[in-house]
Amino acid sequence: MKRYAALLGSINVGGNRLLMVDLRTALEREDLCDIETVAASGNVLFTHEEMPSEGLAEKIAWIIREEFEIDSEVIVMTRSELAAAIAENPFAGDGDDKLVHTMFFLDQPGETQVKALKLDYEGRGQERIAGGTNALHIDYADGVGRSKLTGDFITRRLGIRGTARNMKSMQRILTKMDELEASDG
Repeated sequence: MKRYAALLGSINVGGNRLLMVDLRTALEREDLCDIETVAASGNVLFTHEEMPSEGLAEKIAWIIREEFEIDSEVIVMTRSELAAAIAENPFAGDGDDKLVHTMFFLDQPGETQVKALKLDYEGRGQERIAGGTNALHIDYADGVGRSKLTGDFITRRLGIRGTARNMKSMQRILTKMDELEASDG
């Protein structure tokens, strides 16, 4: 059994309310074990037989769609993949951890798509944008709530949906994964 983190998009926003206890129950019925939620915003830690992250993401997205009628973007990562995403964010440590985000995608946005996004957004705000591994790194220097660089804007420009987490949340998830690994050992 291997430990994973699932980042769920579109949960507890825009009317897609979902109690974490209900999510936990649904996931347990489908052979996900040792389920822990981190905050009520769709961060789930679990163990499962080792398999590709993409296959687990599809499985969890199917469960959420079937059980709760919510179409959620699901990104599944191992501890090392999450740590690598944190490490590759060029704005980590340079900006406020609550304002520095990584938007994760199931597919890799192309370099051309990221350049077009940057050009389309130029002059609209102070955000800094950098491409990553199946991700887009963003420093929302003036705050997320006031930004015009929304998830919808990014999705329209890149043609792919994703889910974002700030550095503070990502570090919290990583710390929880480490705590669980230590208690297992």
